[in-house]
Amino acid sequence: MGTTVFGCCSFSYKRSHPQLLGSNGFSRTRTRACAQVGGENGILKRRAALVSGISLISSSVLGFSGEGLAVVKQGLLAGRIPGLSEPDEQGWRTYRRPDEKSGGHGVGWSPIIPYSFSIPPDWEEVPVSIADLGGTEIDLRFANSKQGRAFVIVAPVLRFADNLGENAKLELIGPPDKVISAFGPEVIGENVEGKVLSTEVAEHSGRTYYQFELEPPHVLITATAAGNRLYLFNVTANGLQWKRHYKDLKKIAESFRVV
Repeated sequence: MGTTVFGCCSFSYKRSHPQLLGSNGFSRTRTRACAQVGGENGILKRRAALVSGISLISSSVLGFSGEGLAVVKQGLLAGRIPGLSEPDEQGWRTYRRPDEKSGGHGVGWSPIIPYSFSIPPDWEEVPVSIADLGGTEIDLRFANSKQGRAFVIVAPVLRFADNLGENAKLELIGPPDKVISAFGPEVIGENVEGKVLSTEVAEHSGRTYYQFELEPPHVLITATAAGNRLYLFNVTANGLQWKRHYKDLKKIAESFRVV
């Protein structure tokens, strides 16, 4: 279909008994107890060894420590499931979220509908950490140290209303000013009042997109809705990068599609 543009204006682990855990993740109290009776009962010795072995496997595979959790999460990211196309004649590639990529963002959520965007040469995927400011709602990051950064936030539409159904439309969530006022702070970390330089409404293949340019900080935001989620594609850069690469940054932002 044609394109119309309208100008306007993981697993969670809680340490319920932290006093039992040593720095290496083993249960100090349990180990000492087994050691005390081990001389009297060989069976308990074997059980203690078994418990220690399970503790080691749990610590390294399930990632009870913060670092371990990050490793487990990264093992499920698209970095292990390539989503980039071959470069075109200009070296640009298209990223499409792999169908096999994990991430439902919570029990009860439907799978994330794939999205795509174009990226210039030498931009690479950056691991998403559970410690990021956006938490589990940041689905993907890309960056180039000399040009800028891009990241995708996938947020529940239930923040606006509980009657939008399982196939929400951006128009039903609200007009552009409502959407950017509600979700813009997640992108820039502060209120967006007085920072929105321009707003556009575009339609691609029957889906509505809101496109915003904010300053400061320099950021381009493309928003749309699909399923029971709102998608925010954000492209940002520092002042020098913005001046030198604005054309490419704009092209990246405007290429975002939910497919």
